[in-house]
Amino acid sequence: MKKMMLMAMMMTIAISANAMTYNAARNEALFLSDKMAYELGLTNAQYEAVYEINLDYLLNVNTRADVLGPWWDLRNRDLRFVLSTVQYNRYLASTYFYRPLVWNAGGWSFAIYGRYHHNRMFMHRPAVFVSYRGGHNHRGASFYAHHHFNHPAPPARPGHHGPSAGHGPGHHGPSVGHGNGHHGPSVGHGNGHGPGRPNGHRR
Repeated sequence: MKKMMLMAMMMTIAISANAMTYNAARNEALFLSDKMAYELGLTNAQYEAVYEINLDYLLNVNTRADVLGPWWDLRNRDLRFVLSTVQYNRYLASTYFYRPLVWNAGGWSFAIYGRYHHNRMFMHRPAVFVSYRGGHNHRGASFYAHHHFNHPAPPARPGHHGPSAGHGPGHHGPSVGHGNGHHGPSVGHGNGHGPGRPNGHRR
């Protein structure tokens, strides 16, 4: 039992229960969006919108109630306008995407690090990574409701890309600025390849 609990702790990275800085939130939004693009087969336009949506959510999580609160609801609403039905259903079925933050022992844990090593990146960072600072998650009509996104068929579900065996718990996630002593991914370097999906259009 103790071994299982230790493994569960190693599969996530916890941060203290304080609001994330902008830089911390965008690094986490980039890592999460990169994996969503990879698994859901996002076009470039979808990838940029998903990054914006994830950043807006993370910037507004300040308390335990926010993790699955109104900002999480707005995230799901906005993603529904961006993703196809097939993509959205796969998103719902992937807990590490659908519920990216988990409240654990007085802080947040990022579930995505249980599936992917912290330095595993598939895409180039989206263009809006430099310019977007949040604000599209309106409580009224969705910002994305009147945008058009091409919806390619998502790829076959990829295999597990979790942390390699032999790495200790200090290698399973990036630092988000709260003194946990971990080092985050390089946010300016992908794997040398673009998304490799149809470009799509966002109007």
